[in-house]
Amino acid sequence: MKIKKQKLKRKSSYKKRFKITSNGFIKRKKAFKNHILTKKSKKRKRRLSNFSIIKTSIKRAIKTNLFL
Repeated sequence: MKIKKQKLKRKSSYKKRFKITSNGFIKRKKAFKNHILTKKSKKRKRRLSNFSIIKTSIKRAIKTNLFL
């Protein structure tokens, strides 16, 4: 009788927070644009709405959790 190995599941939290671009970079949304927007300037809110690209050592950890 063979014992089946458990299937690895990708982390759903990483799947929701990160996307991978065609060049292989990891894209993420910036923080601090959910609530209390009245006191933040238009310029600040506009900058926060853009995506940011991760280029640090965290990239490897994120990719392993996304199973790429």
